[in-house]
Amino acid sequence: MKKVYLDNAATTPIRQEVIDEMVKVMQSDYGNPSSTHSIGRSAKAVIETSRKTIAKYLHGNAQEIVFTSSATEATNWILRSAVRDFGVKRIITSKVEHHATLYTTQALQEEFGVRIDYVNVAHDGTLNYNQLEDLLTEDIKTIVSLMHVNNETGVFNDIVKIGTLCHKNNALFHCDTVQSVGKIELDLQQLPIDFLVASAHKFHGPKGIGFSFVRKNLVLQPMFFGGEQEKGWRAGTESVHQIAGMAKALELSYENLQEERNYIADLKNYCLQALQKAFPEITVNGAATFYNILNVLLPFSPEKTSMILFNLDMKGIAVSRGSACQSGSVKPSHVLAEMLSEAELKQPSLRISFSHYNTKEEIDYFIEIVKEI
Repeated sequence: MKKVYLDNAATTPIRQEVIDEMVKVMQSDYGNPSSTHSIGRSAKAVIETSRKTIAKYLHGNAQEIVFTSSATEATNWILRSAVRDFGVKRIITSKVEHHATLYTTQALQEEFGVRIDYVNVAHDGTLNYNQLEDLLTEDIKTIVSLMHVNNETGVFNDIVKIGTLCHKNNALFHCDTVQSVGKIELDLQQLPIDFLVASAHKFHGPKGIGFSFVRKNLVLQPMFFGGEQEKGWRAGTESVHQIAGMAKALELSYENLQEERNYIADLKNYCLQALQKAFPEITVNGAATFYNILNVLLPFSPEKTSMILFNLDMKGIAVSRGSACQSGSVKPSHVLAEMLSEAELKQPSLRISFSHYNTKEEIDYFIEIVKEI
């Protein structure tokens, strides 16, 4: 059976060069990076070289890069530390954020009584920047947590505008850049961001490793205790091969960025045009969406909704109706619930997300099967 993977916003295939790099490190740099002997020092050198590589491609300072197991862990750490250590009394976010942000803010509200204000989202998924500006004028210690690119719709926020508003009003800015790191140029020297989080498996790297960017004048407290790893911020022996794999994946993503971005954007446009030709009443969920994510509302009956993913999967096609983190849920996407009407939510929406490994032949097969359904 033909296999077509169109769920790259959930995770991406690991590049072969990344696998090769990780195998090499596992074979030759197996020492504990905290050991003082030469084998340990060699492993430590791999970590620090990887840190410098990541900083180089994001135009940041290597000392501002902190390795974590994922962006979810990093978000939990940053938001909790902001409340616990920086005296933050209010979090401004939106209801279309990743659950790592939404559930963490809700927990902080329950534990510390933190106030949560939500920025409204329009029908097309865009933020109400005027409301954000009004909220920021209130004199209360605040951190704003808003993502760069939405993981379900691909709608992207103006993070320069958000960060500028934050700093103008003495608020901190935490940004989930999971869907944009490795897919668009980011200059941390210029961006008005205090905290940034990313995960390697979103840019063709290994799962179980990510990083946070923490602006150098901001000193967080440890998330774990038990060792002095990561400047004492994250105790525990580092996963050297995963860190090396992440750095290699980021390097390859940026070295091939222009070519792969153009290819993927063309593929997305090809898919959308084919869908519109097959189903003239189709609508795109979200305005000005990112080049690798397409979220469409299909003009099918509500009866088709519950079985569409099953039918596609039976034909070897992997797509999703929303975030992979809520797979198996019978509830509609919390992102689309903020954007669509009740009637629209009853119809099937599909998130189709692309990588440079996809082909137009795969898109043709996908369209053919959707037409059959």
